[in-house]
Amino acid sequence: MDFSDVVLIVGKQPIILMDLVIAAGVLTLLMLLAILIVVWRAGSRRNDEVTTAQRRASELETRLSELAGQLKNFSDTTATRETQMARNLEERLDKVSHRLGEGLANTSERTTKSLRHLYERLAVIDTAQQKITSLSDEMLSLKDILSNKQTRGAYGQARMEAIIRDGLHSTAYRFQGTLSNKTRPDCLIRLPENEMEIVIDSKFPLEGFNALKSAKTDQEKLEAERRLRRDVMYHVKDIATKYLISGETHETAVMFVPSESIYQDLHENFEDVIQKAHRQRVIIASPNILMMLVQTMQALFKDARMREQASLIQKEVVMLLDDVGRFQDRLGKLQNHFRLANDDVDKLVISSAKINKRGQTIEQMDFDEPEEQTPLALNEHGEATKPKLVSG
Repeated sequence: MDFSDVVLIVGKQPIILMDLVIAAGVLTLLMLLAILIVVWRAGSRRNDEVTTAQRRASELETRLSELAGQLKNFSDTTATRETQMARNLEERLDKVSHRLGEGLANTSERTTKSLRHLYERLAVIDTAQQKITSLSDEMLSLKDILSNKQTRGAYGQARMEAIIRDGLHSTAYRFQGTLSNKTRPDCLIRLPENEMEIVIDSKFPLEGFNALKSAKTDQEKLEAERRLRRDVMYHVKDIATKYLISGETHETAVMFVPSESIYQDLHENFEDVIQKAHRQRVIIASPNILMMLVQTMQALFKDARMREQASLIQKEVVMLLDDVGRFQDRLGKLQNHFRLANDDVDKLVISSAKINKRGQTIEQMDFDEPEEQTPLALNEHGEATKPKLVSG
């Protein structure tokens, strides 16, 4: 080996120029081969792309033709749908027009009815307004009545008399009766089995009550309360002094106040007045309380009438007991008659059974042989027995 041709030493292996030339030639061949492969692949790729482009162009034409057909179908369908839509729209417009006409007719009819009802209601309202006007006039007249003491007293007395008349018999009371001291209370009620009468007198302390309701300051309210106490106690004292007569009238009198509001206000705010009236043996009563007193008196009168009729009731009960005794005797006789009839029926049943047995015996007899038959013997119960044979 000539070391002058050595170009490179790799490790311990020397590389000469010829090896480099050979390696360069091989590398050049490899590069040419690679270039040829790349060129061939590029040509193949262009051929494939051309083929693909042609295929895509063909597919695009097919798609375009299909799309044209679809567009034509869509156009036809759209035209048909537009025609159908126009027809449906016309039909619906006709229906809507018809319904609108019916709705307008119904609305007009309902409006007419509503107006007629409105006119009727207005007539009723007009009538009610007239009644309210007349009621207002009556209230004004009532106000005028209550503003006058005499007319107010007459109103209270009339209300009290109406309650008494509705609840009691005409013989149990008397109005404006005269007592032994020449006084005349509004009503006297005679209880049963008692000669003393209950006094009922109507009072209407309206001025003090109105003053109390219209009071605005504490001083006005205090003065109105004093006035109401004074007026009520004046009436209580007047009743206790004039109408409570020993041995002639009942020991307790009734002061009738023809106003529930005044009665309620007295019990709620003037308890001292109620207690003072009780100590003077005067009971303050409103219309409802008077009705309860009248109902209690109704029970007393009813009990008295029952006690008066007790002897008659006892007599009727004795007569009823006598009738019951006679009924029991006749019932016993009827029971004995039924018992005898039942015995007769039992005997008839026995006779019927005997007759039945005789018939069965006759039915069982043999009539075929013309021999002389021995008459049947009867026992003590009437039943047929067989004849005894006598030996020769």
